[in-house]
Amino acid sequence: MSEHTHDKLESETTGLRSGLVKVAEGPWAGWYHWEPVDHFEEHAGPFYCQPEGEGPDAPIVCGFIPEAKNRNGGGNIHGGALMTFADYALFMIGGGMDTSVHGVTMTMNCEFVGAAEPGRLLTARGEVVRAGGSVVFVRGIIDDAGRNVLAFSATIKRFRQG
Repeated sequence: MSEHTHDKLESETTGLRSGLVKVAEGPWAGWYHWEPVDHFEEHAGPFYCQPEGEGPDAPIVCGFIPEAKNRNGGGNIHGGALMTFADYALFMIGGGMDTSVHGVTMTMNCEFVGAAEPGRLLTARGEVVRAGGSVVFVRGIIDDAGRNVLAFSATIKRFRQG
């Protein structure tokens, strides 16, 4: 177990290190899913990602199809569900397909710019604004078929693996 209780790099149940696993079949075939699961993200999502292009520097797109459980009282997707998806996307954008990047969210700013509905594919894309030795600055957009839903910017505090 890690000395940082918030940064468990090894599953307590399987002993396997976390990482991205390619989905072989179903509607998410070809996308990647984090295994073993992050239980909160799995409850809120599940969330997926895939590279857009070839090579280690290919940008990442993240995907999420919100369900009825993700709705607010008005019937749209709850802001907390969108922020959870943005936090997932933050780490995928910040680390790409390199699963050796681990850390915690230091700050996160979100602007809700449109409503999202259950059952529609939401995607998140973004960029690393700057990456230092221990802090990564990321910004991104969640959209629904090209219509912006949430803009976010955040910082990740990276932890070195020991």
